[in-house]
Amino acid sequence: MTPLRSELRMIADWIRPGSHVLDLGCGDGTLLHHLHEQRQATGYGLEIDQDKIVKAIANNINVIQTDLDAGLSEIESDSFDYVIMSETLQAVRYPDKLIDEMLRIGSEAIITFPNFGHWRCRVELFYGRMPVTPSLPDTWYNTPNIHMCTIHDFEQLCQDMNLRVMQRIVVDRDHKPSITARMLPNLMGEVALYRLQNR
Repeated sequence: MTPLRSELRMIADWIRPGSHVLDLGCGDGTLLHHLHEQRQATGYGLEIDQDKIVKAIANNINVIQTDLDAGLSEIESDSFDYVIMSETLQAVRYPDKLIDEMLRIGSEAIITFPNFGHWRCRVELFYGRMPVTPSLPDTWYNTPNIHMCTIHDFEQLCQDMNLRVMQRIVVDRDHKPSITARMLPNLMGEVALYRLQNR
């Protein structure tokens, strides 16, 4: 089992014990396994990568192979307490539609993404290059990311979609909170975590 990243530990802290959870892009199921062991949570993972699905099944995680860009229309409304999407938002074709679907099927959505407004990205762009940073390690020609956004962009989307931001944490590349990221999140934060609900 892969060790739980700091970011995933923060997400786990937001989950009430005994909850029903859907993890979009669940990878090898590390978070769901942790939630089951530590929070007595039940749930499923959705994943497209065959190798990760095999690992998730080996970790006793219920996982379904699916492409998030195909939508979540086969899942009943209000069937989960939480729908989680960790550092996948930027790789889906229609982020706004997927967020809308997350909050149709779940009471709360938990979303994390790399912040394109971080100062390292700005410096790279100033010198005319696409950013390659610890939180965005892929080069422009082999990245799965198609919709990069800043913290300001994401919060504008939440406002446009009439979503309530219940909690926000902005962390550094090691997924640790810092005073600078708390004071200047859009400039100093490398990864943002949001807990959302419909108004």
